[in-house]
Amino acid sequence: MPTLAAWHQAEWAYLNPGENLGMRIARMQAYLQDGLVPSTFVYEQRGQPVGSAAIVASDMDERPQWSPWLASVFVVPEFRRQGIGSRLVRHVMAQAAAAGHRHLYLFTPDQAAFYQNLGCNRLPKKATAAAGSA
Repeated sequence: MPTLAAWHQAEWAYLNPGENLGMRIARMQAYLQDGLVPSTFVYEQRGQPVGSAAIVASDMDERPQWSPWLASVFVVPEFRRQGIGSRLVRHVMAQAAAAGHRHLYLFTPDQAAFYQNLGCNRLPKKATAAAGSA
């Protein structure tokens, strides 16, 4: 958990002003509970974590009616462009579909093309998120 939390904190701290690493670790502890939402999936290579993706109930305070969300898709920079992120996203989508969720929502400030290539649809700009069919 500390490794994942440190990755996420370094990558997205600007999206969660006021949240420090300790707070992020505490929040991520909920991902270890039983059930799908919330949970985190970790991709390992040679026994070492190199990426992660999560499914959470909500990822935008402005859209509490949308649930669940694909969140925290991260791959260590030296392992990017090897299909790991795509595999993680497809795995989360498959898990959501198996649990009966027809849609997943996500927010990305800079990776819309990546998600569109995986079948996600961009919602109108006013909505500020994307939806993928699970």
